[in-house]
Amino acid sequence: MKKITTTPNHLKFWMMFFVVIAPLSLLRAQDEQVIDQVVAVVGKSIILESDIQNQYLNYRYQSGITGSASEMKCSILEDLMYQKLMVTQAEVDSVEVTDIQVEGDLERRISSFIQQFGSQEKMEAYYGKSLKEIKKELHDIVKEQMLAQQVQNDIITGVTVTPSEIKSFFRSIPEDSIPMIKTEYQIAEIIKKPPVSVDERLRIKEQLMELRKRILAGENFGTMAILYSEDPGSAKKGGELGFYGRGQLYPEFEAVAFKLKEGEISNVLETEAGYHIIQMIERKGDYINVRHILLIPKVSPLDLAKAKSELDSVARLIRSDSIAFEIAVEQFSDGDNRNNGGLLINEYTMGNTFEAEQLDPQVSFTIEKMEVGELSNPVPMKTSEQKDAYRLLFLKSKTLPHKANLKDDYARIQQWALQDKQMKAINKWIDEKASGTYVRVVDEYQSCAFIHTWNTK
Repeated sequence: MKKITTTPNHLKFWMMFFVVIAPLSLLRAQDEQVIDQVVAVVGKSIILESDIQNQYLNYRYQSGITGSASEMKCSILEDLMYQKLMVTQAEVDSVEVTDIQVEGDLERRISSFIQQFGSQEKMEAYYGKSLKEIKKELHDIVKEQMLAQQVQNDIITGVTVTPSEIKSFFRSIPEDSIPMIKTEYQIAEIIKKPPVSVDERLRIKEQLMELRKRILAGENFGTMAILYSEDPGSAKKGGELGFYGRGQLYPEFEAVAFKLKEGEISNVLETEAGYHIIQMIERKGDYINVRHILLIPKVSPLDLAKAKSELDSVARLIRSDSIAFEIAVEQFSDGDNRNNGGLLINEYTMGNTFEAEQLDPQVSFTIEKMEVGELSNPVPMKTSEQKDAYRLLFLKSKTLPHKANLKDDYARIQQWALQDKQMKAINKWIDEKASGTYVRVVDEYQSCAFIHTWNTK
């Protein structure tokens, strides 16, 4: 789940129900069960008491509740009413989400849940439900979320903010509500990736060829994946990836996988991640569900030591002012970011600044001892392909904690202003649609102080 960036306290954002469903949104077997009833009707869609209770428990377990339980449940109900309203509009506009798309999205969410719990068995034990039951329970929820998301995207498409709107938005924030910005770092790197030897590549390919022979001779592919695959995301599931469409996997992987017939096993193939063998489980149109075994060639200790030594030499050149850091990045770095000065990209914000908790622990440990403009010694790292490498870290800037201002935080304030304008577009749409859509709410929730006026007559 993506980290939510800091926003002004007086803004209430409306995309609660589009957050990826957390594992805690499912009732555990040992949780107190609610006596279910229809709480609200929006168009042809119903909202159950259990829908509200599930989300309430989710927020409670994550310490995300502010205010009373009744206020929180009212807020959850209205968020669900927004979603049902958008689903109703999706039907009017003939917006469609295929079961294959839902299954693909659901598979990825379930994979995330399993990683959080540590294993499929722990997740099933926690909820007292099988994986199949959990998927069935979440299927319709995910489909509704995807439909509503498409409608919402249509509403905010084309919404932009001008520089004057950004300034006006910032000036509209009360002085005591302007948020504090934490210490932020801007970091660049020079990466040296040692090559994998030809002998190591041949060894891995031969090992995979032997595994393929054993599978063809009758051994179970899924069992072999659990025992040998080095893909942490799929190995525990017998190598199964779940449904993916074209363009979502490595090109070399897709080129082979989409040609396989059900049950067929590929020859050994290479991608950026390493070497694979693939088995087709099922294909539905342009979506495939396959299992695979991944083996990753390892860098030799000798080559790793050589990479470290090369970076030591580069560091001496930079420290003696024989070469500028930016030029050294272009000439010596093996990183994909060598064309942007070696800047690290924050995966949470897609910007190039980081709060301390957003940094890789090893990077944070190194940077906190450095001054701005200082270069580190070679630091061990894992590449995106999980291969061993070394890098030099350069601390380009470090801001002190401060109140947000237009000079230092323009990009952040621009995003807040855009979100605010999108929120207003959504709210305007809801007001228009809610007034013309049949809505009924049970007496128990009639006292809720809803943000919007719903046509409950």
